[in-house]
Amino acid sequence: MFSITVRDHVMIAHSFRGEVFGPAQRLHGATFVVDARFKRAELDADNIVVDIGLATQELHSVLADLNYRNLDEVPEFEGINTSTEFLAKHIADRLVALVHAGALGEGARGLTGIEVTLAESHVAWASYERSL
Repeated sequence: MFSITVRDHVMIAHSFRGEVFGPAQRLHGATFVVDARFKRAELDADNIVVDIGLATQELHSVLADLNYRNLDEVPEFEGINTSTEFLAKHIADRLVALVHAGALGEGARGLTGIEVTLAESHVAWASYERSL
C-alpha cells in the first residue's frame, strides 16, 4: 500500500455536554495539527499517490471552514459534541467528497482510503480512517 500525508492546522473553540468531559464542558479553545493520509494499492500513471499540491490545497480549504470558529455556533454541529474523533471523521468525509468531485485530479480517483489524524498535543491524538 502506498500513501502520502499532508499536514495543516486548525484553531477552534467549542464546549462539550456530559459529565465525562469535566472542565471541557465550558467553552475552550483547541489547536489541532491535522494530518491527512491518502492511500492506494498502486501508483497512478504519473507514479504518484495523489497530487501533493492539490491534497495540501484541499485540506486547507476544508479546515478554512472550521478555522477560528466557535463550533458551538455552527448550525451543522448543533447538539453534537465536536470531539477530536468526530472532527477527524468530519474532515475525512469532506476530503472524500472532494475526491469524488474531482478536486484532487483524475488520478485521485484511484485512491482506496483516507485517514485523518488530529493531534491535540504532543501526547494525545485521534484518527479516523475510511475507504473510498
